[in-house]
Amino acid sequence: MSEQPASEASMMAVTLNGIAQLEYDRAKSLPDYQGAYLAKMDERMDAEGVVIDGQHLHAPDLGQKAQFIAANLTEAITTNQEALAAAMCTWLATRMPDLKQVSIREQDGGYEIHLDFTKPYVKQHPIRFGRPGEP
Repeated sequence: MSEQPASEASMMAVTLNGIAQLEYDRAKSLPDYQGAYLAKMDERMDAEGVVIDGQHLHAPDLGQKAQFIAANLTEAITTNQEALAAAMCTWLATRMPDLKQVSIREQDGGYEIHLDFTKPYVKQHPIRFGRPGEP
């Protein structure tokens, strides 16, 4: 079995209905201000808890925090809140280093969210269509 290139191994992606919405490269360093913002997110979840499926969890574990963040990520993507979506994606990528993909699918008037720790993300490339003879 061949090993992935370092850049692919360090990638995490968020897809909506199979189409990449965000990609995060863990090989790139996180600016200090972003790290501080993520720390504040952690502090707030620890102090206030989180709400998942209508249930308030006062002391959420990492998995429960990830579910909460993934739900907020979905909301941010579907309402075009780019900065919030980027922050949620960054939290997931930095707090869960084995996470490969967040797959979001529209389903029955809502969304199904799957955190995938096994299937490596393969970067999507656009296909360009041109007229015959054009580059």
